[in-house]
Amino acid sequence: MSNSTSITVERVIDHSAAEIFEFLSNPENHARLDGSGFVRGDHKTDRIQQVGDTFQMDMEGPHRGGEYRTENHVVGYAADKLLAWRTAPGPGIEPPGWEWVWELEPQGSDSTLVRHTYDWSKVTDKKYLEKIKFPLVSQQQLEDALANLAAAVAG
Repeated sequence: MSNSTSITVERVIDHSAAEIFEFLSNPENHARLDGSGFVRGDHKTDRIQQVGDTFQMDMEGPHRGGEYRTENHVVGYAADKLLAWRTAPGPGIEPPGWEWVWELEPQGSDSTLVRHTYDWSKVTDKKYLEKIKFPLVSQQQLEDALANLAAAVAG
């Protein structure tokens, strides 16, 4: 499902919300679930524990001319239910407005509806909007991230 400023995908994964949240809240795992091919790994970051935490990711992509590092600012956190962050194009830079959201809804003890949203509606800097053509990540790449997540938590 997408509109002009966001894309949302969802999938039921046969694991508990706690198991899935445990995986998602560790930035060390994010390269394994990435469907875009941009994430290379985390940069010495700890497990996400609350709103206000930050974590850095080593990235690579032609849209930035090769390797770069992002700093992600956690803006949503509810254990086993919600994890959201806004990405800054580098450490010490204020996030320009795009957000990644993971929502978990238990469907029983061993099954969870996982909803993943990529939202760039808060990007208002005209120079940035000219420089980066949103969406940078496609609906298929987000669906691939859900498939990667399902495979990773399965073992």
